[in-house]
Amino acid sequence: MRLAFVTSLIPVARPDTGFEIANAAILDALRAAGHEVTAFGFLRPGETPALPEQAVVIDAVDIENAAVPAKRKLQWLASALRHGLPIASAKLLMAGRGRFVEAIRARGPFDALILNSVMLPGAFPELTALGPCILVEHNIEHVSAEQNAEHAGNPAMRWLFSREARLLEQVEHRLWRETRFVWTLAEEDRVALGPEYQAKSAVLPLVSGAPPPETSAPAGISTAYDIGLIGTWTWAPNFIGLDWFLREVCPLLPADITVAVAGRFPGEMPAVPAQVQLIGRVPDADAFLRSCRVLALSSRAGTGVQLKTIEAMQLGLPAVATTLSCRGFSAMPGNFTLADSPAAFAAALVERVRAARAGDDQRLDGAAFMAGQRAALAAALAGGLVAAGG
Repeated sequence: MRLAFVTSLIPVARPDTGFEIANAAILDALRAAGHEVTAFGFLRPGETPALPEQAVVIDAVDIENAAVPAKRKLQWLASALRHGLPIASAKLLMAGRGRFVEAIRARGPFDALILNSVMLPGAFPELTALGPCILVEHNIEHVSAEQNAEHAGNPAMRWLFSREARLLEQVEHRLWRETRFVWTLAEEDRVALGPEYQAKSAVLPLVSGAPPPETSAPAGISTAYDIGLIGTWTWAPNFIGLDWFLREVCPLLPADITVAVAGRFPGEMPAVPAQVQLIGRVPDADAFLRSCRVLALSSRAGTGVQLKTIEAMQLGLPAVATTLSCRGFSAMPGNFTLADSPAAFAAALVERVRAARAGDDQRLDGAAFMAGQRAALAAALAGGLVAAGG
């Protein structure tokens, strides 16, 4: 099939956010199945597409809150209020008005358009008239916005998140009706679509772009930290989990246990305990993960599937995780511990760190997990494309 992959961010050679990793996994699987896929979207300034010949870059522009000054955020808000759009869609409308839909039309027709999240079709509703459409729901976006509103301490932010939730719910319900098929990344999200959409939806099991897993740290990678966390902390649902870990779990850990947090941080971070290092973005996420004795998966909000949980499983690394961090999985590896209270989470971390220090690295072979995920992903993609008319 000839497919248009309509996405806010075009995949780059080294994706480092969960959204980008998921995009790359879906695109790789579609191309491996023999489909001709052209990605349409934006790039961050200074980046280049992973496959330039299969990408149409509308513009190189910052569309993430953490990367822009306050003046740009106010412009996005003004546009959202003027057009009655979620801010997440208004920023894309500003970046692509008069160009985005036109670029797809110029290179069409396509057998199907894959709408990669609701934000772009929220900004450009005419996308669904360009051909049969399949929607990728990375998260049930209005639910995530509702959770952000519940956790917002600032009344203005609570109002903004509540507004986002209301408008995103309208966009999502419209797209569920108008598209031929819906892919979610977790079974819980597929169920949340409602009974009328169960026959036209499926779950996409994901893998990251990691190399074949190893059961122990490869040569050149030594253990540097007892506990590791990695994520895009500028995304509000992720930060809720990090804030919970730093405020409620860390004070319960012994002072000799070291903690490293990697990833993108918001502009303002609260004070962290002395045993915690905020190391920012790392050049190699897998190397960082393997340099930690135990991973902490501390999600407390959000929908969809956690890419860092998938990475831990396919690398075979031990972890302590909240139940929400493992949404989308019915069976847990033997080296995972589920814990939802601060005391239980801290106790499980201490137990696994002590075992690792004593010589039991608790690492497993993730090859079978990866193979199963890839096969299930291919099958789910094929089913959705058939439903779209292929």
